[in-house]
Amino acid sequence: MKITSLLENQKKEKRIAITPETAKKYISLGLEVSLCENYASHLGIKDEEYKEIGVSIVKDEKEIINNADIIVQLALLNDDKSSLLKAKQTLIGVLNPYENKDKINNLIKRNINVFSLELLPRITRAQSMDILSSQANLAGYKAVVESFAYFEKAVPMMMTAAGTIPAAKVLVVGAGVAGLQAIATAKRMGAIVFATDVRIASKEQVESLGGKFLTVEGGENLETEGGYAKEASEDFKKKQEDLLSETLKKIDIVICTALIPGKKAPLIIKEEMINKMSSGSVIYDLAAVQGGNSAFTKVNEIVDKNGVKILGESNVLNKLPTSASNLYSKNVFNFVSNLYDKENKKININIEDEIIEKTLIR
Repeated sequence: MKITSLLENQKKEKRIAITPETAKKYISLGLEVSLCENYASHLGIKDEEYKEIGVSIVKDEKEIINNADIIVQLALLNDDKSSLLKAKQTLIGVLNPYENKDKINNLIKRNINVFSLELLPRITRAQSMDILSSQANLAGYKAVVESFAYFEKAVPMMMTAAGTIPAAKVLVVGAGVAGLQAIATAKRMGAIVFATDVRIASKEQVESLGGKFLTVEGGENLETEGGYAKEASEDFKKKQEDLLSETLKKIDIVICTALIPGKKAPLIIKEEMINKMSSGSVIYDLAAVQGGNSAFTKVNEIVDKNGVKILGESNVLNKLPTSASNLYSKNVFNFVSNLYDKENKKININIEDEIIEKTLIR
């Protein structure tokens, strides 16, 4: 069987799905690996590195698509490349089925197997394949580093002969994987960290990292069975709003990470809250592409509201493409290993396997 990965749209996505390390693993598994010329050259990885381990480098993408059994990607292929796919091929990636429903349905009608990895179940056996966790970890770290770069004051407390500089106060909205990494990173860099989340179970995790959890009085546990946040009631939103409104008066940096799978991001930081923040404060909104957790968030723009900088990034992982690719490609390899029947050298779509059943789009 042959596996390949096509170059993504470089303006939107710099990560790759097959690194030399994982290419070697696929070959050991018994798969043939083919890639287009300069597949990873933008990350400093030359074609020769792939060739040395047995990867075929091909000039014509049409030829690669035509010969492939499995195609692994980050995002859904564009229409031109999708039109070249044929029956019984398998497409694997982060395909955003909520937004790309019609395009994916067209692929399914053509008898193409479509797996979207953000649908992986939160079970122990799927942890090594969990692309949301591996990528969110890096996103939380980078969000802190980026926001600190725009904050024009020192972050840790500094005691000098000329006086003391107080530590920056950071609020992390959403204590999922990205939020917890943001808390840990901000704490390591010397900030005083606060956090809020609709999942009560997050309190212990936040405090274990040295953060202070902002508890909404009489709050309910808004966590799905899969471990994700679900939408809050209007009563909870009002109580959270009152708590945040007071807290933000003393906050220097806000990291927004709150997302609800398949839905618009909840608007948590309202206009009137921003008006109470000090000039020079920074809001970094990781939820920008899904509408944003903050008022005024614009994708890939810096909005200045009365001296408060609001940053919305479409893909912060494009600023860490090598590290992100290393983790993503390993997640994908582990998924393919579970899907591939090594003995019979074929894809085994076993619907009784929860991992396969949840990620296969039908």
